[in-house]
Formats: sequence, structure tokens, C-alpha cells
Amino acid sequence: QVQLVESGGGSVQAGGSLRLYCAAPGTIFSDNGVGWYRQAPGKQRELVAAIDRGDSTAYVDSVKGRFTMSRDNAKSSVYLQMNNLKPEDTGVYYCNGLPNGRLWTWGQGTQVTVSS
Repeated sequence: QVQLVESGGGSVQAGGSLRLYCAAPGTIFSDNGVGWYRQAPGKQRELVAAIDRGDSTAYVDSVKGRFTMSRDNAKSSVYLQMNNLKPEDTGVYYCNGLPNGRLWTWGQGTQVTVSS
């Protein structure tokens, strides 16, 4: 069973930055598209950033220009650099495959809290 491990969350004030990390075993990240998902309080989990096998990235409109997703295949890791954070970015962040590809068991996620 694939175990995804997210880390790097925390509490910051609006305008601050955080860098999220996600590690996975083997080569599953380099062999598949990967996404970062956010679940805000009382809302469904949504895909906010994605990277495909060719390292092309895509973002939901609300985070464009502020979030940057990247990967390090040698470390079987993906990252999410989050700048100029806003209170509406608050939520639990998860990494996983993409909805049109392969999904694994969800990890525990990492909490991001942005205060105004």
C-alpha cells in the first residue's frame, strides 16, 4: 500500500509563505501526474495545483501567481511553495495523483492556517 506523507504546514499571518512537502515510495511520482489538494473547513477537497509527467504545471485560479508546484524525482518528492497566503488558503493540504489518472490512499495531510 502506497503511503503518502505530507509536511510543512503551519500557522502564518496573511502575506506570509509556507513550503509544503510530500514524499512517496519508489518512483510513483515520476511515473504519474501528481496534485496538491486542499480541504477547507466545511468544504469538499479540491485540486489546487497539478504537475504532469513532463513537469508542466496547472493551478486553480485562486492560487495562480502565488503557489508554485515542483517535483524532485530523485527524492520521490513534490513541493508546493505558497506565497502571499490569504485566510481563504486555510485548510488541510494533501498530495495524491490526479483525478483522471491514478489515485492512492490519502495521507494524513498537513494543516495550513492563515490569519488575517
